[in-house]
Amino acid sequence: EKYLKMLSILLLFVIIYNVQSFRMNNINNKFIANKFSSVISSNDRSSLQMAFSFDNLPKVLGGITVGNKKLCVVTGTTSGLGLSTARELIKTGRYYVICAVRDVEKMEQVAKENGFDRSNHTIMKLDLGSFQSVKDFVFNLKSFKSNRPLDRLVCNAAVYQPALSVPRYTEDGFEEQLQINHLSHFLLCNLLLEDMKRNKDARMIIVGSITGNDNTVGGGAVYPIADLGDLKGLEQGGKKPVSMIDGDVFNGAKAYKDSKVCNMMTMLELHRRYHISTGITFSTMYPGCIATTQLFREKRTWFRKLFPLFMKYVTGGFVSEEEAGQRLAAVVDDEKCKKSGIYWAWNGGAKTIAYLDLSKKNGILTGAGGSGGEMFENDFSAKILDRVKSKKMFDLSSKITGVTWPQPGPEAVVEQGFNNKNKKTVVSKPNESPNKKGLSFA
Repeated sequence: EKYLKMLSILLLFVIIYNVQSFRMNNINNKFIANKFSSVISSNDRSSLQMAFSFDNLPKVLGGITVGNKKLCVVTGTTSGLGLSTARELIKTGRYYVICAVRDVEKMEQVAKENGFDRSNHTIMKLDLGSFQSVKDFVFNLKSFKSNRPLDRLVCNAAVYQPALSVPRYTEDGFEEQLQINHLSHFLLCNLLLEDMKRNKDARMIIVGSITGNDNTVGGGAVYPIADLGDLKGLEQGGKKPVSMIDGDVFNGAKAYKDSKVCNMMTMLELHRRYHISTGITFSTMYPGCIATTQLFREKRTWFRKLFPLFMKYVTGGFVSEEEAGQRLAAVVDDEKCKKSGIYWAWNGGAKTIAYLDLSKKNGILTGAGGSGGEMFENDFSAKILDRVKSKKMFDLSSKITGVTWPQPGPEAVVEQGFNNKNKKTVVSKPNESPNKKGLSFA
C-alpha cells in the first residue's frame, strides 16, 4: 500500500508535466488531477489536495524553460504597476517573470492582450488574503524552479480602500489592507529568504509610498496621517474585530497608509538583520502617483476622472503606468540599485508641490515625484526610522504570521543612515554592546 501511494504520486507528477509541456487537447490540470485522484482513497486524496493545491497545481521542471534568464516573482500583475513592471522586465529578454496573482484566468487574458511571450513568463495563483495561499504559492514556485534559487522578489500587490466606512476582512480574519498589503508579503519574504540567500545577486523589493512618509506633502499634509501608535491592534492579534494597527477606530485611508509604513519598516529590518549575512539587496521605492491605476477603483467616478488631471497639472505628481513600471523595473535590474537599504525615488521625492523648472528645455514640473527626473536615494521619515517601533512591528508580525527567522549574521547593521549624508553606518560585531546610536537584536 505504501509503495502504491508513492507510485500514485509519481504518476501524478508525470501527468502534470505532460499537460504543461504538450498542452494535450487543452485539458486543464484540475480535470486530470481530479480524475486521477478518484482511484485513490478519500483520505489520501485529501492529503494530496493539501500538498499540491489542486485548484492550481504546481508547474514542474520550469528550469528548462527559464534557461539563463533571471527568475523574478512580481505580485499583482493583472493591472497597474505590477503589469507595467512585468511588461518591462519581459521586454528585456533577460527575465523570466512569475506573475503571482489572485485571478489566474484574468491574468492569462491580460498576458495574451499584452503579447507576453510564453517563454518569458508563467502565471501562478497567489491570494494575499490567505496565509495558506501564500504557503501554497511558495510550494508551487519551488516545484517549478526546482533547486534553482530565486533572483528577484517584488512585493507590489496592494489594495486601497479609502471610501469604506466599515472594514472588510479576509478569510483569515484580518482587515484586508493589513493582510494583503503587509502581513502576507511579510510571510512571503520569510518563506523565500533562505532560498534567495543561495543566489549571489538576489534582490527583495517591497513597494513603498509617500503616503507612509510624513516628511512628504502626500504623507504629512494630507489627512489622515500614517501613525502606528503603540501597535495595540497588532498586540491584540490583529484579527476581527481589530481593524487598525494602532487599535483605533477604522479609517480606510489611514489603514492603507499604515500598511505602507509597515512595508517600509519591514524592508529596513530585513536589511539591518540579513543583508550582510545573506548578500540579499533589500530596497523599497516610490514610483510616483499612478493616478489612473486600479488602486483607486474604490474611489467615486468623479474622483477617478478628475484626480489624474489634478495630479498632472496642479501638483505635478502624476506618473503614467508605463513610466512607473520602468521605474520599478530599474530597481529590479539597474546595477545602481544593488545598494541595499535604499528608498528609491524620482523627481524630488514629493516633498514639495511641483514647480516649473525653466532652466530646462520647455520646462518641466519638478519636485513632486512626478514624471521625469533622475533616480536618487530618498529619505525615510522619522517614524519609519524608529528602531524600537520597527522591531516591535517586526516581532508582532512574525507572531501573527507564525514565522520564525534565522538569527542575524555575525555582524548586523544596528544604525543606518543610508540617505542622510550626515550619518554614518555603524556596524556592531559579535558580543559587542550597541552604542547610543544602536539597538541590539536581543
